[in-house]
Amino acid sequence: MISFLGFSDYAAPAHRLAERLGLPYHEIDIHRFPDGEHRLRLPLPLAKRVIICRSLNNPNAKLIDLMLAASTAREHGAEEIALVAPYLCYMRQDKAFLAGEAVSQRIIGRWLASMFDALLTVDPHLHRIRHLKEAIPLDQAMSISASEAIATALRKQNSQACMLVGPDEESEPWVAALAAHCQLDYLVGRKKRFADREVAVSFPEAAVSGRHCILVDDIISSGETLARAAEALMSLGARSIECVVTHCLADAEAIRRLQESGIRIIRSTDSVPNTTASIQLAPWLADGLRQMSWL
Repeated sequence: MISFLGFSDYAAPAHRLAERLGLPYHEIDIHRFPDGEHRLRLPLPLAKRVIICRSLNNPNAKLIDLMLAASTAREHGAEEIALVAPYLCYMRQDKAFLAGEAVSQRIIGRWLASMFDALLTVDPHLHRIRHLKEAIPLDQAMSISASEAIATALRKQNSQACMLVGPDEESEPWVAALAAHCQLDYLVGRKKRFADREVAVSFPEAAVSGRHCILVDDIISSGETLARAAEALMSLGARSIECVVTHCLADAEAIRRLQESGIRIIRSTDSVPNTTASIQLAPWLADGLRQMSWL
């Protein structure tokens, strides 16, 4: 038997995953005190195997909650605990660029590995490492790609006149794989970054005139890269532009700026609760847990 636990801020996607696994969904109760501290209460009794599902956008308080939940679960008989974190935080900083900088990927990765026996995530934002286990030192640390989920969503629309577009060189392996899934042409831009919110994106001469362009990336945060990419595509004569990403961390203001840049539709997976989250990951997360022999 396995206990499946979730949190209210990710309840709907977690519930869909529990249903896919054939497990009852139980929610961890959180009381928030005025000073910002949290009191957690786990549903009891617990099985010896526990799956905790929570996405780690806006991560700082959530990490403390996970520490409290995992420790309490072990106190109440849990022998193995898996974390399903569709969005995994603190993966970008994988080296110190200035003296004294914390390498958050390594620190948070080791901390998570000390609390959990297995970890499953989706398209982690890794730069200079190739495998999730280098960041999360667990035998059972697994990342899955959202490309099949996104390809399934794209196949439902008339895509004959579509072109997939990666906004920068880092996106090329991902957009190429998605293009192969969907049997579509693709194009990749070149990005120059001047500051956190100041970038320029250009594209080689390409036949985008009159085409419907679908910008593809793993993550939206500030949205500046995708906005500049959309403007560049419009200047080349694109008929229309939409955007599809794995993780949408953008706030309402960033979404507005993206729409003003010419992006007509923005879609993301449900890795992060958002108004754009129309692509459900539960079938692929369930398959990932089965591959890890957690069922």
